[in-house]
Amino acid sequence: MGYLGLLRQRPVLALWLAQSLSVLGDRLYALAVMWVVYAATGSASLMGLVAVAESLPYIALGTMGRRLVSRFSSYRALAWVDGARATVAVALPFLWSPDARGIALLLAGVLLLGTLGALFDPNLGALVPDLVEPERVQQITGLLDLTGRVARIAGPASIGLLLLFVSEVQLFALNGATFAVSAVALRWLARRYATSAGETAERPRSRARSSVPAGPVLREHPRVGLAIGLHGVALFCSAVTAIGMPALLATRYGAGAAVYGLVTAAVGVGALLGNPLASNRRSGGWLTVYCGAWALQGAATACMGLVLDLPALLLLALLTGIVTPATSVTLRAHLGTFTPAERLRLMSVDQTVIRTGGTAGMLVLPLLVDASPRGAFVAGGVMVTGTALGALLAASRLRRQDAALPAFSTAGR
Repeated sequence: MGYLGLLRQRPVLALWLAQSLSVLGDRLYALAVMWVVYAATGSASLMGLVAVAESLPYIALGTMGRRLVSRFSSYRALAWVDGARATVAVALPFLWSPDARGIALLLAGVLLLGTLGALFDPNLGALVPDLVEPERVQQITGLLDLTGRVARIAGPASIGLLLLFVSEVQLFALNGATFAVSAVALRWLARRYATSAGETAERPRSRARSSVPAGPVLREHPRVGLAIGLHGVALFCSAVTAIGMPALLATRYGAGAAVYGLVTAAVGVGALLGNPLASNRRSGGWLTVYCGAWALQGAATACMGLVLDLPALLLLALLTGIVTPATSVTLRAHLGTFTPAERLRLMSVDQTVIRTGGTAGMLVLPLLVDASPRGAFVAGGVMVTGTALGALLAASRLRRQDAALPAFSTAGR
């Protein structure tokens, strides 16, 4: 499927190993911070506040920090960012105490880590495509997507074993260690491309620093705007499954944590099965694939609220997992084909939109879940499917408009 060929390239292998550890550390951190806050306060509201605090820097920097984000568009700068993240994460266990002061310091740490993550994520995404030839951008995007899928399974699976040896708050320090490994790998990449003649992967640093505004790029590429808008709506609705699945299982089936784990595992297995399909898709028709995958996932989510037995629910969970990589890999691989400056700006906009949508969903949709778990699944799924089909319809109209224009006026669209 091409992954082994990619991993034979030392820069790709170094980055993949480092990011595999880093993403796994992020999963441990996300689980630990929620558990620590709840164990200390017994407050679900404070858990929600922590989740919002982590997303706020992404929204703020994505809307107002364009020039600041573009200053970190090199491997060397990202190595410093990961070094700072390692320092913050390792310091948290020493600053933590189960009182108001400890909670305040923890929130400050979450905000700082979120800010550093908002600088890191879009810049790394913009640099990765230049590690490989243009025809292999889809594959390297799929490889890193697979890393995240595996981490989502390995993180919860390993946390029980780790807690036999360390406390919950010490998981922050483990996350810091993974950031340190990533910083070393990024520093090696920076040196390699600074000293190797003929290499081109470091070129985006100077070009991406000349930050471009999002408006002109999105007007020039309206289909990308449709895809990013759909991404935001879908992430808004994803709060239904994130929050509503335990409630649905309890009220509909009288099931508990064991069945919830089984459903989560079905989604994870489906994502692993779907990843090779997404990463090896032939070029062309990217928006049709993207919107079609979201439409199918929305329909499956709506059906989760309607089915009458657990085996059917598990099959739907497996289906949502299978189509999920087709959404994430397809969009990111397409953004990877843009020039470095445009690529960085579009990835930053996408991050901002999905963080905004996800945060809004976490604040609003729990009310719908409380009123009716089944109704929340149906409403959320229908909203995603309707938005995906609407984006396809809008794209078809754009194609008809393009066909009516002279060929030279549609170049790059």
